Amino acid sequence: MAQHIFKKTTGLMGSRFELTVVAQDSASAHGHLDRAIGEIARIERLISSWDPRSQTTAINQNAGVAPVTVAPELYALIARALEISKATDGAFDITYAAMDRLWTFDGTMRVMPSPQAVAASVVKVGYGKVVLHEAEGSVYLPEKGMKIGFGAIGKGYAADRAKKLLQEAGVRAGIINAGGDMQAWGKQPNGSDWQVAITNPMDKNKAFALLPIGDRAVVTSGNYEKFVRINGTRYVHIIDPRTGYPSTGILSVSVFAPKAELADALATAIFVMGKEVGLDRVNQLPGVECIIIDEAGQLATSKNIDIKTL
Repeated sequence: MAQHIFKKTTGLMGSRFELTVVAQDSASAHGHLDRAIGEIARIERLISSWDPRSQTTAINQNAGVAPVTVAPELYALIARALEISKATDGAFDITYAAMDRLWTFDGTMRVMPSPQAVAASVVKVGYGKVVLHEAEGSVYLPEKGMKIGFGAIGKGYAADRAKKLLQEAGVRAGIINAGGDMQAWGKQPNGSDWQVAITNPMDKNKAFALLPIGDRAVVTSGNYEKFVRINGTRYVHIIDPRTGYPSTGILSVSVFAPKAELADALATAIFVMGKEVGLDRVNQLPGVECIIIDEAGQLATSKNIDIKTL
């Protein structure tokens, strides 16, 4: 029986999720899609720092007070996030949520915050402060005012979980697009690979390149819209959690990895680390590749990637 493409779009985690599956009929396809959306909604309830009932909120509310025992799934996600923080020297850090919001990227900002204000904005940030107790499955933020947030890893994790659920249900091919965090598997009904277009950051209405995704994830983070220019320097909305200053020099990062969770975190970290350090770090990670486009529109890639520019 012929296979067809079926899609469903929904809003979750503050983003647009588009789920695509290959199936024989509409009824089974939409049953699969609904279950995957339910899984993403479940993850949002678990990790949301805006939901007063979530375990993440409980961790943040008990900062400086007491450890919080959490679900094994959340504990494992936090542990993996801290490992990524170590691997990126803190360029990625889930404790970024405690940063004071000094910078605006809507065109209204004209002057730099004082160095003292910037330094003060990151006092409560630091992944190394987080205390995990494996036997108890507890998480403790030792300073009042500390917070964790999953803005740079949560959508990727949700995409990974949705893919796993669909594969276990027997769905042989599909794509989860979690607000730009993409996780794919299998092939299209005509036998061709799923492909992803890399947006040209110099002209967002055009694609820079087209690449096959394969059975992996790709996350593109672009900073061609949210930025501020002060004294001739272009500052983008991704803030270095170690210094409090916005990142500079990069327009777009695309990361290919086995898991969208890892690709999501690395895309953020590379903006902060910069082109040279980011490429060097990616080249040391098995199964991970990246494409970086800098402010001059120059393209740089990790070692083993094959790009067909348009």
